[in-house]
Amino acid sequence: MLAGARHRITAIFTAALLAVGALIPGLPASAAPERLTNLEHLDFLLDEVTPATTDEHTTYRLNEEPALVMPWTYADARDGGTFERIGGGTFDPATGYYGQGAFNADDVTRAAVVYIRHWQQFGDDDSRQKAYELLRSVAYLQTASGPNAGNVVLWMQQDGTLNPSADPVELPDPSDSAESYWLARTLWALGEGYAAFRDVDAEFAGFLQDRLQLSVGAVDRQVLDSYGEFLVVDGVELPAWLITNGADASAEAVLGLAAYSTAAPDDTAARDTLSKLADGIARMGAGDPQTWPYGAILPWAESRSIWHAWGTQMPAALAEASATLGKPELLKPAIADSAVFDPILLTAGGPDNAWLPTPIDRTQIAYGVDSRLQSLLAVADVAGLPGLKELASLFGSWYFGTNASGEPIYDPATGVTYDGVRGDGVINRNSGAESTIHGLLSMLALDAHPDVAERAVGLTTVESRSGLSVVEAETTPLTTGSVVTPESTWTGESQYSGTGHLALDRRESATFTLPASSSSRLIEPVVFNGENEKARSLWRGGVLPLGVLRHGVGDQGVTAVPGVLLPQPLRIDIPASQSTVSVTVLNGTVALDALIVRPVVGRLVFSGPVGSTELAHSSSTMPQRVAMNEGGGPGTLRSYDPSGKLVASYTIAGPAHVTIKPGGFAVVTSP
Repeated sequence: MLAGARHRITAIFTAALLAVGALIPGLPASAAPERLTNLEHLDFLLDEVTPATTDEHTTYRLNEEPALVMPWTYADARDGGTFERIGGGTFDPATGYYGQGAFNADDVTRAAVVYIRHWQQFGDDDSRQKAYELLRSVAYLQTASGPNAGNVVLWMQQDGTLNPSADPVELPDPSDSAESYWLARTLWALGEGYAAFRDVDAEFAGFLQDRLQLSVGAVDRQVLDSYGEFLVVDGVELPAWLITNGADASAEAVLGLAAYSTAAPDDTAARDTLSKLADGIARMGAGDPQTWPYGAILPWAESRSIWHAWGTQMPAALAEASATLGKPELLKPAIADSAVFDPILLTAGGPDNAWLPTPIDRTQIAYGVDSRLQSLLAVADVAGLPGLKELASLFGSWYFGTNASGEPIYDPATGVTYDGVRGDGVINRNSGAESTIHGLLSMLALDAHPDVAERAVGLTTVESRSGLSVVEAETTPLTTGSVVTPESTWTGESQYSGTGHLALDRRESATFTLPASSSSRLIEPVVFNGENEKARSLWRGGVLPLGVLRHGVGDQGVTAVPGVLLPQPLRIDIPASQSTVSVTVLNGTVALDALIVRPVVGRLVFSGPVGSTELAHSSSTMPQRVAMNEGGGPGTLRSYDPSGKLVASYTIAGPAHVTIKPGGFAVVTSP
């Protein structure tokens, strides 16, 4: 829970240690599964605290109702399937305090969203009361007066003492001294809270509105004072008006502002803030089916080389902003992220914690899965693209077994969501607030889309996957270059995969063995491109020339180091029969990290009690004729173009062929 660059970088590496919509065409419309959402474990995490009233920190009816409700940050697994609630940072038995605290604004705000949505979705009076209590806690953590008014203190100890300067140090420090992730999430909770309470408790809704406007003012003076300005980021321009320079943080603010602006359309100031933040997020979309990051919306405007699954609700935010503001142009990058990038992500292994730019941290957590799931459902609903729900069901199935462990990560009987799964399949069986919250947000979304839920719950096994893989350059014995093993593989804004990289000077060469494949492959050398460098390399597949790459980028600008680690696509694909790729440097020095190897047509098959789902997607620039359902049996085959629109739908009785549009995808569901 750190801000800006340190938040993002620390979260990436810490996580590595942890490990009612329209029916989908062709999917069964039989009885939906029983309700998936179970608040029992989140209820267990809640506790009461009685803080003092100060000039800067107070809340609604604090004198009359002095106790506030907040969730403990972590819940560590204990024997017998029980959990112990703990805080963040080192515990000092002498003071009874944690280095960070027992409770934090990030979890208080998101827990409030869970209870708001549960109340609204199911009419649950207990959830309404808990939403009320948590929103009061959200407001207390907000600084209500002084130069930092509208910002938010992140941590509180269990006796109600605020800890604005945590150990380890947060950025910003003190935590309410600048814009932050927790400011963005406060807007999320206050916006959804106002929309929910407006017609049932006008006085409380008015209080929430005042507090939301206070945080809007903080965003306007600290972030949107740079609206229309751009950051130079290794030769490209990216928006300078995102919260903590993050499209991820800004997206969570946009979710709240969209809900609020729909309920309070006459608040032109909040609507303007929503429009400007959404504009910045939309400008972070990049790449195409052949080029990194493959249509994804990048999360951070200080690096062209980082993508992480956690917090990537940018497509959902753009969809909601598009609907609220009447701006259909905001949907374009959201659709590309959903219809082009998500199939690539699924066949590569799923919502990893960090592609930097290769998939370095393959830990997967509920925050990442939920971000992908909710985004697909939001874009599908707003854009009228039910085919995206097919992809959503595949992400949703992660909770029920289609993860690296092969085991369920969410238990509908208890409401427990485990804290993650490492790439080697080891489950972190703790169940803290963040995982619990995002698991429940996913379940609420699935309960609202029962056709998607039925498919997600019924897919429990990964039968096969064929997608993105990595060949480490420094491991080849066939080279005249030099292996460089740095003290740290972190560049300052991205990371070398493996142990380092292969340095090749002019006329030096290397040959790499490719993994076996039954189809043609696309090769993307990952090279550190120096600032204003003019290095060039020639690539061959056997005797077949694949192209010449130029390795250099423009001015460093705001990034941590000059130059950038980026995949660079070779436009000619390698046939399945070719087992090696070679490179010769024509001039300059080339720092080669790895080769990203992608099948021209990526695939996966998930199966379970509901039957099976097969996904195939094309990264080619040409239509691809693809064989599907080779195992036989009845099913439905649908193909979609890269904008997510349905191209064709067939009922099939056995193996079938389909032509997939460039950048598009196809799905077979059976039975």
